[in-house]
Amino acid sequence: MRHLTLLIISILSIQLSQAQIHEIGGFAGGSNLIGDIGATDFIAPNAPALGLLYRWNRSTRHSWRASVIYSDLKAYDSKSGDPRRIQRDYNFDSNLLEISAGMEFTFIDFDLHSGEKEWTPYLYSGITSTRHGNYYFINGKQAAEGESSWAFGIPMSLGVKARIIGNFVIGVEVGARYTFSDEIDGSMPSSDALKPQYQIGNINNNDWYMFSGFTLTYTFGENPCYCVN
Repeated sequence: MRHLTLLIISILSIQLSQAQIHEIGGFAGGSNLIGDIGATDFIAPNAPALGLLYRWNRSTRHSWRASVIYSDLKAYDSKSGDPRRIQRDYNFDSNLLEISAGMEFTFIDFDLHSGEKEWTPYLYSGITSTRHGNYYFINGKQAAEGESSWAFGIPMSLGVKARIIGNFVIGVEVGARYTFSDEIDGSMPSSDALKPQYQIGNINNNDWYMFSGFTLTYTFGENPCYCVN
């Protein structure tokens, strides 16, 4: 029985190694906040963002994907088009660490072993978990609560990628993150003791943030026999 189990595991390992191709690389770009502090422009990166990216190409039309991205997150009421925010003149400066996993869908078949130059637009979505500092504003100044929290969210990214040189895939991507939290921008303290006095803005709207930038990945793995489902 033990020998049969080892044989089955060996066969499955061979099949998996022949039926998949991997990509590993990085993301470089910028971030911006969409919340109760600062401007509300959707694509307005004002702080650097860097990360690692992994794809497992399950077929020529979809891939499993995971990423880890670190970024500053800044917002300035003075950059807003809202006169009330300009008059308030709050500034926000923090950082975040995002872990994301999900699926990427391509609009065109993206066969990395065709030997031809390939390109395609794509969509990505899944789930994110973001570690962020907890802040509040007192007398117009940002103050730290001395602890960090994790916020879950949904990523929604649109991009274009192309294989143009050997095993390298380059892409450009814009992605919005909707979070299930209103605590990222400091408008809603995480402490119940601070909330009644220091919460500001619209308490019914959760925070968003954006990543805009470039991806570069290196492909490796056996020539896959792509699945049809």
